[in-house]
Amino acid sequence: MSYNPHYPPNQPPYPHGAPQGFPQPPYPQHQSPNLGYGAPPPGQYNRPPPSHPGQYDRPPLPPPGQGGYPPHGYPPPGPGHHMPPASHSPYGAPPQQFPPQGSMGHPHAPPPAGPFGGGPVGGHPSPYPPQQQFHGPSPSQPSLGYVPGQVAPGDFTREAEVLRKAMKGFGTDEKALIQVLSKKDPVQMATLRHTYSNYIRRDLYKDVHSETGSYFRQGLLAVIDGPLLHDGSCVREAVKGMGTKEWMLTDVLVSRSNADLNAIKSAYRRTYNRSLEKDVEDDLSYETRNLFGMILRATRHEENFPVDRRAMEEETKSLHSATTVRVKNNVQEVCAIFARSSDNELRAINEIFTERYNSSLEKHLEKQFSGHMQEAILHMLRGAIDPAMRDAVLLEDCMKGMGTKDERLVVRVVRLHWNHAHKDQVKRAYEHRFKKNLIDRVRGETSGDYQRLMVALLE
Repeated sequence: MSYNPHYPPNQPPYPHGAPQGFPQPPYPQHQSPNLGYGAPPPGQYNRPPPSHPGQYDRPPLPPPGQGGYPPHGYPPPGPGHHMPPASHSPYGAPPQQFPPQGSMGHPHAPPPAGPFGGGPVGGHPSPYPPQQQFHGPSPSQPSLGYVPGQVAPGDFTREAEVLRKAMKGFGTDEKALIQVLSKKDPVQMATLRHTYSNYIRRDLYKDVHSETGSYFRQGLLAVIDGPLLHDGSCVREAVKGMGTKEWMLTDVLVSRSNADLNAIKSAYRRTYNRSLEKDVEDDLSYETRNLFGMILRATRHEENFPVDRRAMEEETKSLHSATTVRVKNNVQEVCAIFARSSDNELRAINEIFTERYNSSLEKHLEKQFSGHMQEAILHMLRGAIDPAMRDAVLLEDCMKGMGTKDERLVVRVVRLHWNHAHKDQVKRAYEHRFKKNLIDRVRGETSGDYQRLMVALLE
């Protein structure tokens, strides 16, 4: 399988046409349902293919003041694929305005006090003037499935009847449940769940919960919840009780867009009548608590924020100084840089660091940090450089060695299922890295209805 380090990560959810009965997705065509990967608008990655497919070609940095740091990627499926049309600006058309959810999302609102707000992020002020930092770009829009009340066109009563028939009476038709539920995008799933409630007069979530079990049930319920509610339930699961599921907090909250984070925080409060920020703060230790506190402010630079070469050089020098010049790392400064930087900016910092210090930023950070702090920072960096490869490696981590980490596998496969374009890229990345087919690998690690559901979500 050929490997192409330049792909458009902002493909529409149905690159080969919308499914029958769902003519157009109910969101702007320039807004990718990236579920947290922060894909810029069309036009940003309008670059010619590399001369040597299969190799990582490092493009030169643009002149100061210009953006465009494409991540690595994989060839799009099928022949005849065309890159999106070029834009007249480095970042294409800015996304349309979307009303922020709560004062923390408002560009002019003062940050709250306490460890989850207040003052500049980190020990040193940002190299950006304040008017650029928060007042320039348009705020991002939530990903598909992160706006409560969205409705998909079409009639879902027949599918509601199929689901009820599959669970009514003695026994359960698990194949019918998989067939119906595994084919829905987030908005279709929300509409189907609403239809089931109004037409069947029963709760789909409760019915499936009572008729299924184990990891098969966990996967089905995650699909029924949809990405927004499932993210909230994952955070709650990660912090409740004794101990913390740190991997789950990282998967759900790190590398997310400001809009998605604000949506998750609002949904968490509605669902559990609790503050997500406070629950996370209470469950983490000092260094990671500060990092996640900065992340949860949801004040990352937007992806249409112009990437300034000079500012990125200053950020790179600050990052190097914070981790090598001192006797003890300035963790606060490192957290601040990562928490405020967009994916475009992190790609720029990564490239400048390699050029200036002749060292891989990833390997440098691996030596300087450990534990959950290392995991979270590297998750951000890898997600900016090559999100498909990062997620491919995370899936393999669930399956390698003795035994399968089934809970992690379910969470990561379901999250992948919500974004078909990204899922295709992850499957290509997995085969490129591990020389195996991802679906075959998952099939070999699972069994029964659980296996059939995981395979259906990945297909």
